[in-house]
Amino acid sequence: MGQKLDTRAIGLDVGLSFMRWLTGAENLHYGLWTGFDVCAQNIGAAQAAYTDKLFGYLPKGPLRILDIGGGAGETAKKLIALGHSVEIVVPSAFLASRCRENAPEAQVHECMFEDYAGQGPFDLCLFSESFQYIPYDTALTRAAELLRPGGEILIADCFRSANYQGVKRSQTVGGGHRLSAVQSHISASALTLLAEEDITEAVAPSIDVEQGLFNVVGHAITRVDGEMQVKKPRARWMLTKFLRMVLKERSRFRLMERLTEQKRTAEVFCHMNRYMILRLHKPEG
Repeated sequence: MGQKLDTRAIGLDVGLSFMRWLTGAENLHYGLWTGFDVCAQNIGAAQAAYTDKLFGYLPKGPLRILDIGGGAGETAKKLIALGHSVEIVVPSAFLASRCRENAPEAQVHECMFEDYAGQGPFDLCLFSESFQYIPYDTALTRAAELLRPGGEILIADCFRSANYQGVKRSQTVGGGHRLSAVQSHISASALTLLAEEDITEAVAPSIDVEQGLFNVVGHAITRVDGEMQVKKPRARWMLTKFLRMVLKERSRFRLMERLTEQKRTAEVFCHMNRYMILRLHKPEG
């Protein structure tokens, strides 16, 4: 029996290749759309504005930074260019290879943050759209352990709002922990909340741009499928059979829904989520 297709790695590879072609960088994070027309040609500029916003929350450096869930290494590359020392924790072998390529000066740890065995102390633990993938109590506790006294945790991520309940999976957009639960946990911890900013409305247009790109692909697939149904029915039958072999029916349905419908919108995102920047301080003593 052949090995199972690694659709996640394939998706990341295709997504990063597309973003590199479109913007010149391998970023998959949200953009900050304030002042920009919401269209594909401005994705790179909006993502750069997001990074500038994030870096505005950095304490004075140079810093020793642990970039937790460092993506393809683009953020680490920019941090190193600013004079900071960076280590990256990333669980994906594919992304770890991209980090080593894009940020060769960074030390890359290919593991889950929960399994990270590196040594501190760090001046800053950074969670840029990675906090939602780790149990928040584990993420905050472990990060605090790795910080020097007076060090900081910087989180920029999506959180679920109070409106997120009873939503069909096909209509979900965004993600993350419940904001109220994380805020309560921070209040009860030894960490001090230095800054908190809600940038939901500024990043939400990323959802509309992404959905528009998916719809373009969906339109192309629909047109080709229509032509094949009439002119190449046997080839279409074989292609359909192959897709049924590699993708379950539910996965095929969700994919086509994503490609051909418009249920994922900026408006829905804002209703169900809050995109927050949180800056936390570890006590000196």
